[in-house]
Amino acid sequence: MTKRNKIIYWISTLWLALGMLSTGIVQLLRVKEDIDFILRLGYPVYFLTILGIWKILGVIAVLVPKYPLVKEWAYAGFFFAMTGALFSHIASGSSMSEMFPSLLLLVLTTVSWYFRPADRKTVSQN
Repeated sequence: MTKRNKIIYWISTLWLALGMLSTGIVQLLRVKEDIDFILRLGYPVYFLTILGIWKILGVIAVLVPKYPLVKEWAYAGFFFAMTGALFSHIASGSSMSEMFPSLLLLVLTTVSWYFRPADRKTVSQN
């Protein structure tokens, strides 16, 4: 892995982790603005707890060394959560400024996954 790719990986991964951790914590705390927002998107309030817990667990999985299969699942979970968030925003008529955080986290997820080092990838069993 080149030095450039390592830098891209770590910058995107740390920003992804910070974004997912901070939003996960806010969701677990059930901040009033988040409750209003999730209800406007059409989801029940308990969905915040589910999202918050899985985001925090995903951050741990992505940052802890080893366990490449768990990392793949965490990246997949982030991808599904952020694409789901984007489609929810589109379906509910949210503004672009409301969609931007989900879009940014989706891009960071993709970049981090793409540039991850070989020891963080699953090995194909042929």
